[in-house]
Amino acid sequence: AADSFDYKTFFVKVGLNSKSKDQLTKVFEILDQDKSGFIEEEELKHFLQNFSASARVLTDTETKVFLAAGDSDGDGKIGVEGKTAFIKQ
Repeated sequence: AADSFDYKTFFVKVGLNSKSKDQLTKVFEILDQDKSGFIEEEELKHFLQNFSASARVLTDTETKVFLAAGDSDGDGKIGVEGKTAFIKQ
């Protein structure tokens, strides 16, 4: 359902919060579709589709909340170091 995505619950359910830093770096590389070294808002919108091709796109609200959680320096994108920290929250 729209606006029901909770990234913390998702990370626990799929086991991301218990992965090693190296494993999380590999996940980051998959999510970084354009290989820029960052996960930007557009890539986050399609986050769930990396796990299931038939999954829905995140709403603008869900995407902004998700981005804010991982954007440690306020630049509007998630770097690999920020990603590791917020998955482990």
